[in-house]
Amino acid sequence: MARTQAVEYDERKDAIVETAAALFAREGYNGASVADIAKRGKISKSLIYHYYQSKDDILYDVMISHVRALETAAREATAGAEPPERKLRELTHRFMALYVGAADRHKVLLNDLGRLPKARRAEIVAVQRGLIEMVQKLLVEIEPTLKKKSGAAFSAAMLFFGTINWTHTWFDPRGPVSAGALAEMAVDLTLGGLRRAAE
Repeated sequence: MARTQAVEYDERKDAIVETAAALFAREGYNGASVADIAKRGKISKSLIYHYYQSKDDILYDVMISHVRALETAAREATAGAEPPERKLRELTHRFMALYVGAADRHKVLLNDLGRLPKARRAEIVAVQRGLIEMVQKLLVEIEPTLKKKSGAAFSAAMLFFGTINWTHTWFDPRGPVSAGALAEMAVDLTLGGLRRAAE
């Protein structure tokens, strides 16, 4: 049975986004043109403009696809009746898998968010804030005394993200430490510091 047109449309669009993410991550947003995306993706510029009106639209899709994937991963990891520590570990493993598997999109998100128009930037920031809130909630469930000190829970959540968000700048998934092992280390570091942060 032939695939539907909608499936092919989505696949082609995602291929454009994947190609653009690789170029933006390597060359920078200003250093990569639509012509470069077409050349690297072995497609025509006219086909790209069939899916996107501008390079800015492609940049937005690179970013929103990544944060939505992180949001889905976080919601799945925090659903159910598992203990909060177990949920935090699952969430961290899923995030690290996405950071490694979508390293180009992650790099573009961190480096080029400010290039988006205000409304689109605000949409992505809102998703990011939701992720922070989910982690903050887990940390408070693990260490309730964080609530007693103003700003402690938020700071702990931000330190957690600081531990994992920039691993793309140095982590080699082919090296001696796997992404899973790194996720466990990040959680262990976070849990080890929670009680001290709550004092």
